[in-house]
Amino acid sequence: MSHFRQNFITKEWVIIAPERAKRPDQFRSDKGLKVLPEYDATCPFCPGNEHLTPPAVMEIKSGGSWAQRTVPNKFAAVMPELSAERHLEGKYLTVDGFGIAEVVVEHPSHNKDLALLELEDVKGVLRMYKERATELAKNPQVDLVTIFKNHGLRAGTSLEHSHSQIIATAIVPIHMRYWMNQALTYHDDFGECPFCLLLKDELRYQVRVIIDSEHFVAWCPFASKSPFEIRVMPKRHNSQYDCINEAEIDDLAVVLRSLLKKLYNGLADPDYNFVIYSSTVSEGETQYFHWQMTIVPKLTTPAGFEMGTGIFINVMPPEDAAKFLREVSVA
Repeated sequence: MSHFRQNFITKEWVIIAPERAKRPDQFRSDKGLKVLPEYDATCPFCPGNEHLTPPAVMEIKSGGSWAQRTVPNKFAAVMPELSAERHLEGKYLTVDGFGIAEVVVEHPSHNKDLALLELEDVKGVLRMYKERATELAKNPQVDLVTIFKNHGLRAGTSLEHSHSQIIATAIVPIHMRYWMNQALTYHDDFGECPFCLLLKDELRYQVRVIIDSEHFVAWCPFASKSPFEIRVMPKRHNSQYDCINEAEIDDLAVVLRSLLKKLYNGLADPDYNFVIYSSTVSEGETQYFHWQMTIVPKLTTPAGFEMGTGIFINVMPPEDAAKFLREVSVA
């Protein structure tokens, strides 16, 4: 039966409409598993083409060559040489386009997506996220560091070679402020991190949990906005991703690769976005915010109702999505 569900943190509503649903396996991508070459002479991220990108700001070496590489984004929408000073134009507020945008090249091979990498390479990517987030946060103009990956055309990627991005800005968007303020209000009222409480609740009921590892829980949120949306959260309370320790990196590498491989095998490599959310630099480590990762396969398209109301219609109940993903082999 169709029904509304409310997000515990943000208070946003979604509609779960199972009568409109396909079977979980019918959400498999119809684009087909594309076969890419191991090397592309025109690709700026392939070995030997390093001159096509700005000089690397960080490299992780393996066997004398690079295994992961971070470079400034050559076509960034923000620029580090600008200021974060505010200006009024009549009634309107503007800010110079300050920001630092970097690209993390996840592997030398042109045809290896994150889901298909060896575990040590996934660990290398996660370590690079941590090191670069820590370094970018030292800039006095930076207040938010966002780590994300776009996989596939529907997710907004423009280059096939597997990569992710880190963008540091002085601007903190209103939805992030609202999210943090809601969490702060709950903590002020009840003296507990609402995300920690949410984690305990999901572990108690288990119906939406996909993976329960030593350090992380991955589940399909109760008020998922779209089919197969996944949330990953550390069991240890931390507000910022760059507080992650080595044991957690090792564990997260297993969890993340397993989740992406489940999507790859179970849904035929759908396009997806993932984002790692941390508290702002100025807030630092807080008792009320909990860093987390969201993975969103691009399986449906929001339409007029979503645009008009802000209420998303999800035709795949998260309980069914979680059950399907739990059963997908990662071999």
